[in-house]
Amino acid sequence: MTVQPPHYFNFSQESQFCDTMAGPVAELWQHRLEGMFQGVDQLNVGWVSLTGYNHDKAIIVVNGRIESYWKYQELFYDLVQQGYDVFALDHRGQGVSDRLAEDTELGHIEEFDDYVSDLKTFFDTVIAPKGYQQHCMLAHSMGGTIGSLFMAKYPSLIDSAVLSAPMHGININNWMKPIASPLARVVEQLQRQPDYAPGQVPYYPKPFADNPLCQSQIRYQWFRDLYEQKPELKIGGPSARWVWQGIAAAKQCIELAPNITTPILLLQGSDDYIVDNQAHNLFCQAMQQANRSCQLTVIEGARHELLFEVDKYRHPVLAAIINHFWKAEEIVG
Repeated sequence: MTVQPPHYFNFSQESQFCDTMAGPVAELWQHRLEGMFQGVDQLNVGWVSLTGYNHDKAIIVVNGRIESYWKYQELFYDLVQQGYDVFALDHRGQGVSDRLAEDTELGHIEEFDDYVSDLKTFFDTVIAPKGYQQHCMLAHSMGGTIGSLFMAKYPSLIDSAVLSAPMHGININNWMKPIASPLARVVEQLQRQPDYAPGQVPYYPKPFADNPLCQSQIRYQWFRDLYEQKPELKIGGPSARWVWQGIAAAKQCIELAPNITTPILLLQGSDDYIVDNQAHNLFCQAMQQANRSCQLTVIEGARHELLFEVDKYRHPVLAAIINHFWKAEEIVG
């Protein structure tokens, strides 16, 4: 079976952003289905789906730290427009899911693998029963860590995956790298209860001019406004435990990369200072040395939030994502 891609891409435009969000995106969002499942330790984990657009193929969006599926409405619209059903979840401790600390703005985790276990439960209980022929994954930042570990542990479940600026390493000053993890462990032991890592604070809306995330002012302001309208979504800095757990999980992604059989497209922003871009090379090399399929594509000039960037970066990113999924569809078909 040969899959015929559309003759052109019709992604949402910054110049029409307000009209698009107030019109077709808001209309699509009205048709969402939301739910909760019980994750590890019976915590409630929230999820959303937009279905009925394709009975054969679905995309699972795995978002990053501090994010919520509420932030991804424009992306969901673009994916549905390309003919996919869409599923997403809010990781434990953030978004609409149960928090893990008394301070609800603290980004905390007990065991990083709990994220992976929750994703497996989501797949098994919500997505798999739908009977899709093709399961694609689009995972961003910390979601890329979770997605990588998920595919290494369950190599037969995902047919094609795109990792957007995955956290395969955290961008830490060179002199801090050797001591960051042990320092976080010591700080955690000194804390009576989960608390912020050194230098981290509760949520605050960083001005656009100083933000390291993206260069689209209208998209950036929209998500900041969303968090003011829905303050329950706000998450600030990570806990000391999250820091050393996150560093260990990122390292594990590279160690376990040879176990991943899913074809991977790894998208990297050249001006990303949130994650360690050098770790992407190590991840892809580890997959390729095991005769796995991993393609690294650098978006020159783009920052960390590739899916929320200005159109000149975002549109090539979305086109690369859809093209990668089409290739997998040909194989599955």
